[in-house]
Amino acid sequence: MPVKNRFAELLPEIIEWRHDFHAHPELQYEVHRTAGRVAELLRSFGVDEVTEGIGRTGVVGVIRGRSDSSGRVIGLRADMDALPIIEQTGLEYASTTPGKMHACGHDGHTAMLLGATQYLAETRNFDGTAIVIFQPAEEGGAGARAMIEDGLIDRWNIQEFYALHNMPGIPVGEFAIREGGIMAAADEFEIIIEGKGGHAAKPNDCIDTLLVASQIVVALQSVVSRNVDPLKSGVVSCCSLETDTDAHNVIPQKVLIRGTARSLVPEIRDMQEEAIRRVVENTASAFGATAKLEYRRGYPVTTNHADQTGYAADVARNISGKVDTDFAPMMTAEDFSFMLNTRPGAYIFLGNGDGDMLHHPKYRFSDDAIPFGASWLAGMAEARMPV
Repeated sequence: MPVKNRFAELLPEIIEWRHDFHAHPELQYEVHRTAGRVAELLRSFGVDEVTEGIGRTGVVGVIRGRSDSSGRVIGLRADMDALPIIEQTGLEYASTTPGKMHACGHDGHTAMLLGATQYLAETRNFDGTAIVIFQPAEEGGAGARAMIEDGLIDRWNIQEFYALHNMPGIPVGEFAIREGGIMAAADEFEIIIEGKGGHAAKPNDCIDTLLVASQIVVALQSVVSRNVDPLKSGVVSCCSLETDTDAHNVIPQKVLIRGTARSLVPEIRDMQEEAIRRVVENTASAFGATAKLEYRRGYPVTTNHADQTGYAADVARNISGKVDTDFAPMMTAEDFSFMLNTRPGAYIFLGNGDGDMLHHPKYRFSDDAIPFGASWLAGMAEARMPV
C-alpha cells in the first residue's frame, strides 16, 4: 500500500482546492464558505449521502463500499477552521481576509480528506461504510464535541475514528504516532484577587493585590515541580496579569490573572486543579486578601487506543516505510480527543518538512505532503474494512 498512483493524478486539483481554502480562511463555526465548497465537492464525487449543518457548520459524507457484510463503519475526520493571525508568508494565494490565516494547516487536512473521499468514491474497494467528517471550530470552539452532541456517532453508527495533523520538523512523507496520550488536556483559569487599594506612598494602609498576585504567580510554579512525578508531565502557566488601574502611584483594588494548566493523564489533571485552588486561596489569605478561582476544563487528553494505534502505524508504514511509533507526547491540545473518548481510534502526525511552526504567521503547509496524507486516510478505510 504505497502512495496511491491516483493521488499523483489528482494532486494538481487537490492543491487547487487547498490554495482556495487558504486564500479564504474562516474562524471556528463561521466556516460557511469552506463547508459549502466541501459539500459541493462531495456531491460531485458521487458520495452516497451528504449532510450539512452537523455541529452547526460541519459536513458529513457517506461512502458505501462494494459490500457491507462486515457491518464496519469507519470515521475519517478533518478540521476546517483557521486562526485569528495576520499572515506574513507572501504567498500568491495568501489570505484575502485581514487578520485570519490558515496557520495550522487545516486547509491541507480538508484538501487531503477531500482527495481521499474522491478516491474512495471511485474505487469503493472496501467492505463497509466510510464516513468522512469535515469539522468546524477545532481551534478553541470544541467543534468535535458539537458534532457528537448533534448525533454524529449514533446517526451514522461510527465504530472507529482516525485523523491526522501535519507537523513541521518531521520530514515530508514520514509519520509519527504513539499509543496512549499523544496530546494534552488543556484547561484554563482566571484568578480575581481583591485587597484594599490606595496610594502607593502608603502601602501600610493597603492590602497590596499586586504583591499578592506576584506571590501567587511564583507559588503556582511549585504545582508541577513539587507535586508531579518528575517522570510524568504537567504544565501550569500564568499568561496574563491585569489591574484595575494604570496609574504609577496607585495600589490596585483588584488584579486578574489568566493562565492554563495542561496534563497527559486524568489524575494529574485533577491534582493540578486542586493544587492551584489551594495555592491561590491560601496565599491570598496569608496576605489578608481574597482570591476567587474560576477553573474551566477544556479539551481532554488525546488518547490513542492500543489496537488502533497499531493499525494506523501499519498503514503509514506501508505508505512511506518511515514511522516513529514512540513519538514524544505534546502539551498542545486537540479536540479530536472528544471523538477518541467515545470510540476507539488513533491520531497520527504527518511530516510537513522544515519551516515555521504551527500557529506562526509565516507557517506554510507543504503541498508535497498531500499524497502521503490522502493515501493514509484512504488506506485506513481499506485496511479496516478489507474486501
